[in-house]
Amino acid sequence: MEDSTGGEINAPPPVQRRPPRPRGGGATATAQGFVAALRRRVSSGAAVAARASFAADSGDESGPAEPSSSHRRESSGDVPSNAGGGGGGGGPDFSAFSFRAAAPVHRKAKESPLSSDAIFKQSHAGLFNLCIVVLVSVNGRLIIENLMKYGLLIRTGFWFNSRSFRDWPLLMCCLSLPAFPLAAYSVEKLAFRNLITDAVATCLHVILTTAEIVYPVLVILMCDSAVVSGFLLMFIACIVWLKLVSFAHTNHDIRQLTMGGKKVDNAPSTADMEDLQAPTLGTLIYFMMAPTLCYQPSYPRTSHVRKGWLIRQIILYLIFTGIQGFIIEQYINPIVVNSEHPLKGGLLNAVETVLRLSLPNVYLWLCMFYCFFHLWLNILAEILRFGDREFYKDWWNAKTIDEYWRKWNMPVHKWIVRHIYFPCMRSGISKEVAVFVSFFVSAVLHELCVAVPCRIVKFWAFLGIMLQIPLITLTSYLKSKFSDTMAGNMIFWFFFCIYGQPMCVLLYYHDVMNRIGKTA
Repeated sequence: MEDSTGGEINAPPPVQRRPPRPRGGGATATAQGFVAALRRRVSSGAAVAARASFAADSGDESGPAEPSSSHRRESSGDVPSNAGGGGGGGGPDFSAFSFRAAAPVHRKAKESPLSSDAIFKQSHAGLFNLCIVVLVSVNGRLIIENLMKYGLLIRTGFWFNSRSFRDWPLLMCCLSLPAFPLAAYSVEKLAFRNLITDAVATCLHVILTTAEIVYPVLVILMCDSAVVSGFLLMFIACIVWLKLVSFAHTNHDIRQLTMGGKKVDNAPSTADMEDLQAPTLGTLIYFMMAPTLCYQPSYPRTSHVRKGWLIRQIILYLIFTGIQGFIIEQYINPIVVNSEHPLKGGLLNAVETVLRLSLPNVYLWLCMFYCFFHLWLNILAEILRFGDREFYKDWWNAKTIDEYWRKWNMPVHKWIVRHIYFPCMRSGISKEVAVFVSFFVSAVLHELCVAVPCRIVKFWAFLGIMLQIPLITLTSYLKSKFSDTMAGNMIFWFFFCIYGQPMCVLLYYHDVMNRIGKTA
């Protein structure tokens, strides 16, 4: 058509009208329409997705690059490419094969997810969440039961009471401990100026370190102080002793390297030699405050102090300190007070008491680890801008007892390796004897920290540390005999947390109570 001006007029498209529905058989027509729509949906992308899901569940990971038997039949002309009435774009239709009973289900050899060969290759997030839910529910019941049975046992006297005034000699002893590092610094200044020989300096250091550890022992034994106060003093005294030994040993080695005038074995590199300087008062003070037990003239430092991060860590430290006090007062004390001596009562009663004590003891120990090794040491490191903050490794995954002791307390581990284990090896001592000496020194320090405040010498802590040596042999044998086994990890958790620590707590408590009863 053309308008008056000669232009062509585009006619509007015709309106398509839906055909009228038949009057009869409405239900049948509706059903037929539903079936037709279902067939179109099945032959579309939903069928492809269903086949992919089916293949994944059956273990088929070959993907499109490895066509199945139906692919081959269709491509060879045996089966029409659009069998079933669809396929979209003329491609092969897999819907018939995906839902057929003849489709292979088992395509690949696979292990069960919880089998020994595959358990560590799977994600266990769901089981971890289940453990959290169970722990929350079980411990919630225990908290309610404990409160109904004993009431709230936390008192203000747990933190400070009238007896705290009687512990002032221990406080004075703690405040006087810095005199020993100052004396050690004076000895080193004389040695570096060649005013005294190395032999004399070594003798003076032996006298100073011995006096530093004996002095608090005598103060605790002569004063009527609380066990907790004595434990804190001995803990600080042992730390100072370890630092003094490292200070003396390291400076002795520095003098041999810089002033000896002769070649030595395993000499450090030129860059490290430049850092080997005589100690200064500043380096000594920094070392005594730093979260490390190994002395060196300089340490890696951070650029600045993160004040916001530091405040958050302090708040967490206060919270977890309160949680530790709550666990001790509300759970551990009632169990221990109402228990019998584990070596004098019945076997079943002793086992039941140890198991009841093991749960709060594990919680207390984990809180102590997080509070001290993570929060407190990081707080000190942040304030002092101390850079090396590897205070622990993943000890919870240790497969042997030896691996655990090398991971859980890195400051002590580095001190023992540097000042005991390697010196023993350089002296020609065998590895087994060097390990024995290392555990012996650790056992003596543990015994001092526990036996002196309790004023009893039963050697429970000493034996607990020394018995780690046969456990090291056992777990190492299991690891070599059975690859990828976690038996050593289970042995560690059982003997160290479930059995060992609760047993030591019960033994020392009843021995202290028996001593107090005899002296009263």
